Amino acid sequence: MGRYVVRRLLQMVPVFIGATLLIFLMVNVMGDPIAGLCGDRQCDPATAAQLKKEFGLDKPVWQQYLTYMGNVFTGDFGTAFNGQKVTELMATAFPVTIRLTVVAIVIEVVVGIALGVVTGLRRGRPIDTSVLLLTLIVISIPTFVTGLLLQLLLGVEWGWIKPSVSTDATFSELIVPGLVLASVSLAYVTRLTRTSIAENRRSDYVRTAVAKGLPRRRVIIRHLLRNSLIPVVTFIGTDIGALMGGAIVTERIFNIHGVGFQLYQGIVRQNTQTVVGFVTVLVLVFLVANLLVDLLYAVLDPRIRYA
Repeated sequence: MGRYVVRRLLQMVPVFIGATLLIFLMVNVMGDPIAGLCGDRQCDPATAAQLKKEFGLDKPVWQQYLTYMGNVFTGDFGTAFNGQKVTELMATAFPVTIRLTVVAIVIEVVVGIALGVVTGLRRGRPIDTSVLLLTLIVISIPTFVTGLLLQLLLGVEWGWIKPSVSTDATFSELIVPGLVLASVSLAYVTRLTRTSIAENRRSDYVRTAVAKGLPRRRVIIRHLLRNSLIPVVTFIGTDIGALMGGAIVTERIFNIHGVGFQLYQGIVRQNTQTVVGFVTVLVLVFLVANLLVDLLYAVLDPRIRYA
């Protein structure tokens, strides 16, 4: 196991460098960020030259990237064009988005797996058909439509929640935004769990467990569900990073000042340092989540061994 973890960590290095390089190049072709600093009027040539020199934009792109990566390994993600350190923006944005992601993951796991088990054990029955139809509707509706609809009904019409989340962004305030963020993923988890349960239900080890006279609950939890969760865990692991990076729409709807809000502001204002810094951290989140998923395989299925 230890050798496998070390090998995976070494494999993450070129992936991290390649992903950050691609992001850096894509962000640097968005336009001239200095032009955005001067407002509607064109920048004075001397002022533009001074700003480019101050932010290191007068150097070739490859040199800018090497300088940026050298600073990243020392914990310096650069300075936004408003003079604020990117690390300071991260310190305020990431805790909020992490809480939102935790709420979304909990809803996705608890509700999605529960519905998947119920429908997988009752395949072809009315409850199975109803849940499949409901998940198909959820997948078909864009997230911004779901968010605006819940905000209108629960926040404006019925007054059950506040239409906008406060700056504290407590867990109780993030339940509805978390549900919106997790809605599509929840539907996929339900369908994945249902399919996996229905297939593994006919496996030899399940029939053997039933023939031994084991209680139905133990057969489902210890044998059937445990082996059926491997594809679900794979999806959830990759979905963690996707939820954190894809929270832009949800955070805009509910006025949540998290990672999505900062990314949106950075893209609109062409603030390359902010965008590249936040996306770099999200790349690390993706890589770590995938590593943890691979390690969980051995926990769920004892037959899996890592050399």
